[in-house]
Amino acid sequence: MIKVAPSLLAADFGKLDAEIKRTMAAGADYTHFDVMDNRFVPNMSFGYPVLEAAVKAGLPVDAHLMVVEPEKYIDGFAKAGARIITVHAEATNHIHRALQQIRQAGCLAGIALNPGTTPECLRYLMGDFDLVLVMTVNPGFGGQKMIMSAVEKIAEIRRMLDEAGVDAIIEVDGGVNEKTAPMLVEKGATMLVAGSAFYGAPDGKAFVDHLKALEK
Repeated sequence: MIKVAPSLLAADFGKLDAEIKRTMAAGADYTHFDVMDNRFVPNMSFGYPVLEAAVKAGLPVDAHLMVVEPEKYIDGFAKAGARIITVHAEATNHIHRALQQIRQAGCLAGIALNPGTTPECLRYLMGDFDLVLVMTVNPGFGGQKMIMSAVEKIAEIRRMLDEAGVDAIIEVDGGVNEKTAPMLVEKGATMLVAGSAFYGAPDGKAFVDHLKALEK
């Protein structure tokens, strides 16, 4: 079944606890937790205390580190309770080491690729990651329109994983909604991040159920 991870970045921060509970009630699999440092991306967001609050609510946290030198933060977010930690291939000179560090901290290791980044780097990391996050917008802000050229990478990554015999989640973040989700799943996505589309939906459970039912 397709997994759904609503992005907390699109939630109402004035009632964050209620928003997290609404996410759980909708049947989401994870809370997608965007961490920004105003260096790798032109924005700033959550830190350890907010992640700890999300964890206490009971929903597994998928932490997406949009930060330079992510190695400095991996252990802290693991200690705060993240279940998945994803780092950007573009944000570190030593992606292999960062992925190892995530696993050593007891979390699933994810690698994120910006829209303009080729998936070729994955070829030399097979077996070292548990998840590939395909960014279909430039990271930093919610509510952006999907970059269609980035969508084709999903199918390419699916082929690469299958050829290598690697079982890894393909997560997609950026412009995911009820109209674009079927295309993403058809290309090979197995986990969908939705921010504005989920938190703006009149019925969050119906939205999640619709996405989960898309499995090929």
